[in-house]
Amino acid sequence: MEVVSQFTTVAGKRVHYLAAAGQRLSIVLLHGASFSSATWQETGTLEALASAGYQAFAIDLPGFGQSEQASIAPTAWMSELFDQLGVEAPVLLAASMSGGYALPFITTQPGHISGFVAIAPVGIPKYQEQLHAITTPVLAVWGEQDHIVPIRDAELLVNSVKRGRLVVIPKATHAPYMSDPAFFNRELLQFMAMCAQEHTKQ
Repeated sequence: MEVVSQFTTVAGKRVHYLAAAGQRLSIVLLHGASFSSATWQETGTLEALASAGYQAFAIDLPGFGQSEQASIAPTAWMSELFDQLGVEAPVLLAASMSGGYALPFITTQPGHISGFVAIAPVGIPKYQEQLHAITTPVLAVWGEQDHIVPIRDAELLVNSVKRGRLVVIPKATHAPYMSDPAFFNRELLQFMAMCAQEHTKQ
């Protein structure tokens, strides 16, 4: 499956992303502070998603990778990004720092996603009063040896939503998808299959 490097414009600034074509449910992947869209290619995640038929977009957040810095609220940036990509209610994946984009967006516009994959995103306690607004399935993925975002944040998230599940990857760090890509990709594909099945019923 071919992964293509592309650009779009959000808030007047250039945004770079990697796209893998597919006919099934879309997924938008955000990255942590030490990473970029390329991370999801390195871990084989984009290839795994595309091979399973999903449409995948790995984004370079503003000021990271090949994307320009942008002065715009995260929620507005996410809304415009979805419009530019032409995706409606994709699954949204956020790792670490990108929780600062995902959490304000999905807690105020929960109908705009079909599922949420939370990989130790920052800021969960800040939104604890709004987390119940997320009605789609939530998969929380944490590394057993994550010393940056505590496991209690994961428990707060999954216990605050209607359908939350926590997966802890053994011996993995704050970036568990780097520690054990095969384990992570397998869990992600199972979650995507569930979200896709629900999405087709709507």
